Amino acid sequence: MQLPAIETLLDALVVSTRAHLAGHGIAEPLLVGIHSAGVWLAQHLACALGQAGLIGELDISFYRDDFTRVGMHPTVRPSRIPFEVEGRHLLLVDDVLYTGRTIRAALNELFDYGRPASVTLAVLISRNGRELPIEASACGARLALPARQQVKLRGPAPLRLELVERG
Repeated sequence: MQLPAIETLLDALVVSTRAHLAGHGIAEPLLVGIHSAGVWLAQHLACALGQAGLIGELDISFYRDDFTRVGMHPTVRPSRIPFEVEGRHLLLVDDVLYTGRTIRAALNELFDYGRPASVTLAVLISRNGRELPIEASACGARLALPARQQVKLRGPAPLRLELVERG
């Protein structure tokens, strides 16, 4: 399978995010990226949306429920949420939405910081294979891939997509 060009996906993500936010009357969401590719995308979205504020960064390693399958990450970074979450509209950003487990872990961690007014999920790619009932409100593309394939976003500069075959 040939992956779409990264520029095409980034443009589509920005358009989709703007449309969702406008449709829900959200003018200035606070951006939170999931380490590490989600942070890169949150930075891109912040520039494209004219959001000059700080970007939150989540490392959800300790909130995962699938350690036996994906293993512990060798580098665990502290999460950094440099703003008040309580009652605010958040834009949660990640690169690929697959099973939904990463997003579930991110939501668990976010709620440790307070109760946001809303959380909008924006992803570069939403792919088949969901294990939990989680869907993105904004995405660059929806792809159907065989279970043995993974899409990885590499970066931060330049951002590029890679299709990886799992053993």
